[in-house]
Amino acid sequence: MSFSIEKSDKGYLLFTITRGEKRNAINYDVMHGLTEAISLTTTDANVKALVITGEGDQAFCSGGDLSVFHQLQTKEEAYEMLSKMSNILYSLMTLTKPSIALLNGTAIGGGCELASACDFRLAREGIRAGFVQGKQAITTGWGGGTILAEKLPTGRSMKLLMEAEIQSAEYLREAGFIDYIFSDNHITACETFMEKILSVDLNVLESYKMMWILKWEENKLRERIEKEVRNCSVLWESESHHKYVQNFISKKMQK
Repeated sequence: MSFSIEKSDKGYLLFTITRGEKRNAINYDVMHGLTEAISLTTTDANVKALVITGEGDQAFCSGGDLSVFHQLQTKEEAYEMLSKMSNILYSLMTLTKPSIALLNGTAIGGGCELASACDFRLAREGIRAGFVQGKQAITTGWGGGTILAEKLPTGRSMKLLMEAEIQSAEYLREAGFIDYIFSDNHITACETFMEKILSVDLNVLESYKMMWILKWEENKLRERIEKEVRNCSVLWESESHHKYVQNFISKKMQK
């Protein structure tokens, strides 16, 4: 299995991508796991928050697993995968309970999209992260760009997306993407960060979260994400993107 789901007696659900050998890249099994974790968090009255992290200390998530998704050639094939993951991220973003992306390691491309859909982002000191999709001749395609535009000031979100660079945790904290940087054990740091939130009544937490959910619904976030997905699927079938993927796969095979 590519993931694990654990329920903490402190009142949160911990979802871990367990693909350390693949730098915790997302495949269809991880997508299934995220759907399950979001559903469990929604329905369990004893769970007040969802925490998402990656196995080990090298990577939080390196985005979509191109060794799996390289088979997607046409915009129709790409759309099916992109749409599936965008639906998951929208469900995560509109989860009525708080969510935390616990960046224990590098977050690249789709890994940053996954993190952006969470309410809070915690990063281990020294990690790096970036929306590098532009270097792959595509845009964000899971809704992450639209989500980032919703959560960060215009100039900052544009710069992160358009430069397509990997940045330090400190830079990303200044930009407003990272909320907290920690240096000790990632679970301990996360529990410390959540301590006061988890002490508040669940009905209060859900009532507050609904304020943002209603705002996003009024701003037609779902429809805007759909346009992002469709635009990315067109770029996916471009010669430039296919060339990038072929080079990526070739380098992997040579190692």
